[in-house]
Amino acid sequence: MQKITRAIVRVFDRYMPEPFAFGIVMTLAALVLTWWLTPASAEKVVMSWGNGLASLLPFITQVCLTILFAYALAHLGPIPAYLERLAGLPRTAQGAYAFVAVFAGCVSLIAWPLGTILGGLMARQVALAFRHRGQKVHYPLLGGAAFSGFVVWHMGYSGSAPLLVATQGNPMQEQLGGLLPVTQTTLATFNLVTIVLTLACVALVASLLAPADAELEEIDESNPAQGSAQEHQEGLSQGRSGPAYRLENSRWLTSFLGVLLIVYVANWFYSKGVQLDLNIVNWTFLAACLLLTRSASEFSQVLMQAGRAVVPTLLQYPLYAGIMGVMLNTGLVAQLADYFARIGTAETLPLIAFFSGGVINMFIPSGGAQWAVQGPAFLAAAEALGTAPELIVMGVAYGDQWTNIIHPFVVIPLLIMTGLPANKVLSYSFILFLVATVPLAGGLIVAGFW
Repeated sequence: MQKITRAIVRVFDRYMPEPFAFGIVMTLAALVLTWWLTPASAEKVVMSWGNGLASLLPFITQVCLTILFAYALAHLGPIPAYLERLAGLPRTAQGAYAFVAVFAGCVSLIAWPLGTILGGLMARQVALAFRHRGQKVHYPLLGGAAFSGFVVWHMGYSGSAPLLVATQGNPMQEQLGGLLPVTQTTLATFNLVTIVLTLACVALVASLLAPADAELEEIDESNPAQGSAQEHQEGLSQGRSGPAYRLENSRWLTSFLGVLLIVYVANWFYSKGVQLDLNIVNWTFLAACLLLTRSASEFSQVLMQAGRAVVPTLLQYPLYAGIMGVMLNTGLVAQLADYFARIGTAETLPLIAFFSGGVINMFIPSGGAQWAVQGPAFLAAAEALGTAPELIVMGVAYGDQWTNIIHPFVVIPLLIMTGLPANKVLSYSFILFLVATVPLAGGLIVAGFW
């Protein structure tokens, strides 16, 4: 096991570029594939790419707010102390690797943005706890294990595809012959069992991947990305004297806005039921931040520290928006999905949806957009072959989350939280990606033959 692990780590160290360079490579690959496999002219390919660059700007704003608020939340009030206490639970290195994988998986099931953000924060806190106790733990493996826990996000509460087909007026409602409730997808027995088995396999193997003591790489506390939570609250602005100073350092002002947001979110769930989208996640995070912070001045200072976390997202999301634009507008994704859908049988179609979803996700790392283009072709094939549509929905969802944990773009929030380079995290998450293939594919095969 150690020889294989070392070999994979060396390969990633040598050949895995940093995320922005990888995004440029993926852009080039998408342009070449589109020009080669579709009848689109070179002009249309380039224009489709350029027109797509701005297509995800609203989503980019949402994701950046999620990163800002989640980062701030982890550094306000009693939250840092709670995280440190939780990080002190694992007492052995093997237990620590398994712990961060399970923790990241569990928070991913609640809301997908939490997986990479809180997972990264927990990996850092665990590494700090071990260092302060004088114990050794391999920090890159903690990061890789935490990122690998994200492999179950699409099976949980915020899964894009299951939520979409359960929503009134969704684009595929007529093709499905009605709504597909979450009791047949997210809450189905096969999905719940697969979640447990996948996290168990990832956690178990992660605990076995640590290198020899001589090769352990511990956390570097001098890295500002890895500093303690309290450091971000030091040096708060003293403000001006007089009414302005008292206002910006008063607690009632932020508490008022926080309570107002809580009222809005509560009314949302009361009127719409248990529905979750990224806006509601963001306003919930913001409300928690406002209620925990001591003043508007403190909150602004913490957000200034968090601001550096959004820069890579702002830089790279337009690249993947352009990739999505060229592959969608020239019909390449629909063409690929149609090909995959035509080679399956009633029992194997969910598995084909899984593997094709994993491939397409490398170019379009967006669960909702991927289902929108992959879903129609696979649902048509499922109707012709007699395959249960819920297995197709979850097959695409499984494929999307599966290759997320080897995607240099998806890992960015975790890199920000940990201060680790992409190649060190992805070398370990690649091994766990291979491990996760077995329970994910196995769950679909068993459900298909059930």
